[in-house]
Amino acid sequence: MIDEEFGGDLAGAVFWDADLTGARFRDVNLTGARISHAWLVDVEIDALVERMVVNGVDVTDFVNQHDPWFPLRTMLRPTRPDAMTTTWAALEHEWTTTIQRARTVASDTVHESVAGEFSFVQTLRHLAFAKDKWYTAPILGQGFHPMGLPNTGSLDFPWPGLERDASPSLAEALGVRTDRSTEFHDFLLRLDPAELTCSVEILENGANPLLECIHTVFYEEFWHLRYARRDLAMLEAPPAP
Repeated sequence: MIDEEFGGDLAGAVFWDADLTGARFRDVNLTGARISHAWLVDVEIDALVERMVVNGVDVTDFVNQHDPWFPLRTMLRPTRPDAMTTTWAALEHEWTTTIQRARTVASDTVHESVAGEFSFVQTLRHLAFAKDKWYTAPILGQGFHPMGLPNTGSLDFPWPGLERDASPSLAEALGVRTDRSTEFHDFLLRLDPAELTCSVEILENGANPLLECIHTVFYEEFWHLRYARRDLAMLEAPPAP
């Protein structure tokens, strides 16, 4: 099976008679996509759904009514500073609940990986890294926290100041999270809307508007919150008989 990776701007591309069996689409924009004469068998879609028609049936309302994450999903791309602080408060509320849950499990459980994914502590380390990459370093001009953990695809990039072999405790990881989150919240409170179009140079990703940097922080927090909840549920489950 061919294992290739495609990225960049594929807007308007046409896939005709293409075998996409087992294909994975991540961080993609499928606005206006049209799929016809296709086989959709054992397909999973996890996305913000706005007008989704399947075989002539508009399933949008049904999907969103049954998606407990739908209200938070709709808040991830705010365009005004006041809405951004609201989004951040909502994310922090959900993370507070998740952190309290993590504190109730056995101490070694927060260092356990499920199916090769980040452990809970590694997730906190990665979110510290994501904030540093998209906010602390380029916007505040500060360095990366040594505890930060890049995603797998970025491990080979020469990130400054990271301690690749760091092994913080849950308390240490939460301490860094609290500091970074407070800084980010305070930044949103004093943000001038005119600054949102300013270009920010991001290590590995080049120039991005400040608005996109903020949205990226929100997306990282949202998706890793969901992964953390999913994995905690599996770790809490009693062993199969």
